[in-house]
Amino acid sequence: MTDPDEANTNNVDPLVPRAIDLPTTLPLDGSLDPAAGDVAKVFAAPDDPADWPAWRAALARWRTEARTRLDYDGSLYDRPETAWTRSCYSVALVWLWDERLFDRTLGRFDVAGFLERTEDHGGFDGVVLWHAYPVIGIDDRNQFDFYREVPGLREVVGEFQARGIRVFLNYNPWDTGTRRPAHDDATELALLAGELGADGMFLDTMKEGDARLVSALLDAGQVLEGESRVPNQRIPDHQLSWAQWFADSAVPGVMRARWYEQRHMTHSTRRWNRDHSDELQSAFLNGAGMLVWDTVFGVWVGWNERDRATLRRMLRVQRACTDLFAFGAWEPLVDASPDALAAGVYASRFDGDGLRLWTLVNRGDTDFTGEPLTATGGTWFDLTAGARTDGRITVPARGVAAVLAVDGAEPDWLPGLLAAAARDDGGTGTGFPARWASRVEPSRATGSAGAAVRVAGGRRELTMTYRRRETGSYQGAPYVEEWKPLPPRLHDPREERLTVDLAEVAVAVTEVTGAQFAEFLAATGYEPLCGNRFRPGSDDGPVTMVGLDDARAYAAWAGARLPTEFEWQVAAGSPEFRRATPLVWNWTESEHTDGVTRFVMLKGGSDHESTGSDWYVDGGPREPSFSLKFLLPGLGLDRSPNIGFRLAWEVR
Repeated sequence: MTDPDEANTNNVDPLVPRAIDLPTTLPLDGSLDPAAGDVAKVFAAPDDPADWPAWRAALARWRTEARTRLDYDGSLYDRPETAWTRSCYSVALVWLWDERLFDRTLGRFDVAGFLERTEDHGGFDGVVLWHAYPVIGIDDRNQFDFYREVPGLREVVGEFQARGIRVFLNYNPWDTGTRRPAHDDATELALLAGELGADGMFLDTMKEGDARLVSALLDAGQVLEGESRVPNQRIPDHQLSWAQWFADSAVPGVMRARWYEQRHMTHSTRRWNRDHSDELQSAFLNGAGMLVWDTVFGVWVGWNERDRATLRRMLRVQRACTDLFAFGAWEPLVDASPDALAAGVYASRFDGDGLRLWTLVNRGDTDFTGEPLTATGGTWFDLTAGARTDGRITVPARGVAAVLAVDGAEPDWLPGLLAAAARDDGGTGTGFPARWASRVEPSRATGSAGAAVRVAGGRRELTMTYRRRETGSYQGAPYVEEWKPLPPRLHDPREERLTVDLAEVAVAVTEVTGAQFAEFLAATGYEPLCGNRFRPGSDDGPVTMVGLDDARAYAAWAGARLPTEFEWQVAAGSPEFRRATPLVWNWTESEHTDGVTRFVMLKGGSDHESTGSDWYVDGGPREPSFSLKFLLPGLGLDRSPNIGFRLAWEVR
C-alpha cells in the first residue's frame, strides 16, 4: 500500500526524518490549522525555557478547542473491561515462530520460556502475535488462514493471559490478493478474535480502522491499536496506537494523541534503531509506552544493555503510578533546575492525591548528579535508585529517572517499587548484541545418484539476486538507523557477489514426484511429528504439501540429501536440469538460525504469484540466481502447494 504522504521519495535521505515525521510547531499565540493539529505526531517544545509557560498555555488552549470542535466523547475509555489499556505500557511484537517462543525440536509453544528469555526487558504487558507477513503469498492462504491453521493457538493466547499479558492479533488490510474469506474483513476479524480469545487488534499500515471495522471489533469486545498518527477524530474509538517514525524536538515535546486524551496509550518504536534512548525518553516524559520489536520480520535488531535497563526503570514506575499518568494533572517541562537544564536534563510532573511524580530524562552523554528539581515540600524518593532522597539524585546519561514527593501517608506500592529498584543493577553498555545466522549442517548423502547433473567441486564466485524486503538476506539488518524504508530502497531488486566452496555433488535432474513420495510412505510408514497440512499427492507431478523435514526424511530414505541453494543454482545452469509442471519452489539444504529466527532459501520460483501488494512474498518463475529468504513457520504451516524438492548426492 502506498501512503500519499510517501509520494516522491526518490530524493529522501533515509537517515533523517521526513517532513511528515518531524514535530509540529504549536503557535504560542494564535491557533493551529486543524489539518495539521489533528494529525500532528509531536508538538515541538520551544528551545528557550522562558517560552515554556506560554507553550503549556497554548497546549491547554489547543486541547480545549480541538475537543470542543470535534465534540469529543471519551466514554469508551470508561469501560471497565478495557481499562487495562491505560496500563499496557510495554508490548512485544513477536513473530509467532520466534524460536524463543516456539520450540521447533519438540513442536510446541513455550510461553513461560519466552517470558524468561526476554525478562531483561522488564516484562511485557501485551504481545502482538505477528503471523503471516513476510511469508503470506507463498500460496493462496489468506491472513486469517495463517492464524486458524495453527494447532493450539487459542491455548497459547490463554497462557499469555493467565500471566496477565494481553494478546493482540495483527490485521493486514493490504491482503486482497489471496483466497477470499467467507465474510468481509471486519466480520472475519471479529470472528477470529472470538475464536482465539484475543484482547485487541493491531492495525498494520492503518492509522485508523473504517467505521465497519471499528464497529465489528468494538462489538466483539476488542480494542484497536492504530499505526502512527491516529487522528483526533479516531481517538474516541482507538484506545491505543503504535507511534512509529516519531521524531521529537531537541527539547522534548508532547505527543499529540496522548495530550488530547491522557488515557490513550501510545507505544513508541523505531524498529531499525540500535539506540532507543530518544523513544524511551519521549515515552517516559509523556507517561506513554514502548513497542519492543527486537526481530523485524526475520532480522535481529536486539536492544543494547543500557536501553533494556532504561525500559525496566520506566516500567516499574509506570505500572505503580498508572492512575497518576492517566488521570493526574500533567505539566510538561516544569521544575527543572538551571543546573539540570544546562546538562540537558528535563522534567515533566504528574500530580494527584497527595503525590507529585516527576519523570526526568537526560539528553546528554554523561551522567547528571545533583539536584535536578527546584520544587520543595513532602517526603522525596528516588524511584530509580530505590531510596529516600533530599533532592540529590543521578540521572544516567541518555537515560531516565523518577522522583516522587509524598504529602501524607506513603502509598502501599512504594516499598515494593523501592526494593525492586535497589535490586536492579542496571546497565550502561551500548554495544549491539549481535547474532549470527548459522547454517544448519546437512546430513550426509550415502546412496547412489539417479539421473542427475554433476556439479564440480571447488571455489566459485556466484551472483545471488533477490528482492530487498525487510527480511534482508543472510545476515545483518538492511535499514540500520534509517527512518522509514521507502521505495526505491524498499522492494528493489538487489544482487550480491558471493564466494562459495562447493563439494562435488550430483543434483537430481527434476523434482521428486508425488508417486515417488507415495512409495516412500508405503515403504516406511513415515508419519511427521505434526501432521497438520501434510497432504502429499501421488501423481507424476512434483510432490507438494510437504515441509522441509518431510523432504529431508524422504531424502535420507533415498540415500540422498537436499541440494544447497548454491548447488541448486549451479546445477540449474546445465541443459539437463529440468523443472516439472506445475512450477514450484524447491526446498534447499540452506536452513539457517540465529537462535531467534529460522529461515531457508527457496529456489526456482513457482507458477503461483499473489498480486495486489508488494508485501506479498515473491512468486512467478525465477532465474536460477534468485533466492527467496523464507522464514520457517512451524506445526505444518510450511507445507504449501507451491513448494516441492529435488535430491542431491555427494560424489566420492
